[in-house]
Amino acid sequence: MLNIGLTGGIGSGKSTVSALLAERGAVIIDADRIAREVVEPGTPGLAAVVAAFGDAVVGPDGFLDRPALAAVVFVDPAARARLDGIVHPLVRARAAEVAAAAPPDAVLVHDIPLLVETGQAERYDVVLVVRADHATRVARLEARGMAADDARARIAAQATDEQRAAVADVVLDNSGTREELASQVDRFWTEQVLPRVSSA
Repeated sequence: MLNIGLTGGIGSGKSTVSALLAERGAVIIDADRIAREVVEPGTPGLAAVVAAFGDAVVGPDGFLDRPALAAVVFVDPAARARLDGIVHPLVRARAAEVAAAAPPDAVLVHDIPLLVETGQAERYDVVLVVRADHATRVARLEARGMAADDARARIAAQATDEQRAAVADVVLDNSGTREELASQVDRFWTEQVLPRVSSA
């Protein structure tokens, strides 16, 4: 089993790389998706978030009101640390369950936006970082409906490109086209993944 840690800042194109790796046969463990699951209505995770931040972070439908929570945690580092302390252990536990259920010869891609921030690089056989220039990332986030100031604040709240590069085994640059990115993913799969899997 090969464990790849995939990370990149918001708007870098990490999800696109994840999808391209899945097309090549990788099993994806998506930390963002799991993070949503562990705070669904009725879960201990949601109860813990409400206990920490109050009923205002739950919408009328009983689901976590992500914009309301984001408005608190992205401007207050202590609040963000409190949220991370609740959610991250739950995500890691669920990811471990998914990994344990995978076939022994699987290529597991752990899609983790905050891999660097949470100090998890050492857990993986290969750390793959996706980067894109700042202006491109802001433009992508604006295209998703996020205000430019919010986009810049989200980017600033995460690790820098230099911090990610310091733990990376491979860096993919996604400042160009999807085709250019796919070509880099092909090269990564051929040069970094297949030799490790075939020699395992």
